[in-house]
Amino acid sequence: MRRKVIAGNWKMNMLPNEAIAYMEQFEKLVKDTKNEVILCVPYTDLFYCLNFAQETNIKIGAQNMHWEESGAYTGEVSGKMLKAIGVEYVIIGHSERRQYFAETDETVNKKVKAAFANELKPIVCVGETLEEREAGKTTEVITRQTKLALEGLSSEQVKNTMIAYEPIWAIGTGKTATSEDANNSIKEIRKEVEKNYGKEVADEVIIQYGGSVKSSNAKELFTTSDIDGGLVGGASLKPDEFAKIVNFE
Repeated sequence: MRRKVIAGNWKMNMLPNEAIAYMEQFEKLVKDTKNEVILCVPYTDLFYCLNFAQETNIKIGAQNMHWEESGAYTGEVSGKMLKAIGVEYVIIGHSERRQYFAETDETVNKKVKAAFANELKPIVCVGETLEEREAGKTTEVITRQTKLALEGLSSEQVKNTMIAYEPIWAIGTGKTATSEDANNSIKEIRKEVEKNYGKEVADEVIIQYGGSVKSSNAKELFTTSDIDGGLVGGASLKPDEFAKIVNFE
C-alpha cells in the first residue's frame, strides 16, 4: 500500500526567524503522525529549517532548482548546492513557475534529470488551466505534462518521483476539485505512467493533490483510491492548520 505524503509549499513567505518559530510549534503537533511530512521552504530558510529538522520526522525541500550544476546563471541555485546542505526534496514545474517564469515541459524534464543526478527527490507538478478544463482538455494536458516530465527516466527513477496534480484554477482561489474529480484525474496520470513504465511502477508512484487543500477537506481527498496525500500551499503557512491536514485520519 502506498504511503501518504503531505508536503507544504511556503512559496515566497517566511523570514528565518518566522521559520524557526513555526518549526518549534509544528514539530510538536506532527511528531506522532504515520504520514510523511515535507516542508518546501524559500532558499533563505533552508539552512535554519534543515538544522531544526535533524532530530524530527520532518523532511525539508526546496521550491525550485536549475538544471545545470554551476555556471553563469545569476540568481539560480543548482541541485548540487541543494544536496550539499542536506536538502532531500525539490518541487519542479509548479504552475507559478510555468506561469510567471517561463518554465516549460522541456525545462521541467531537464530539472527532473538534474535532481536525480544529485540524489534529490523531485515533486513534479502538473495541472490544467480553467480554460483547458472548460474545453474538456484536462486529461490531455495532464497526461502530456506527465509524459514529458518523466521522459528519459529509468523505471527506478520514476518510482522515486512524486507527482502533484495541481489544477491551476484551484491554486489560491479557494476552489477545490471535488474528491471524485481529483481522484479521476490522478487515475489518468497513473494510467499514463503505467502506459510508459508498467503497472508495478504506476502502482508505486506517489501522486498528490494540490489546490486549496485545508483541514476541512483533507480527509475526503486523501482517503480516495488514488490520491496519496497533498501539496499544500496557503494552509501550510499556519502550523496548527497544516498539522491538522497532516494528521487527517
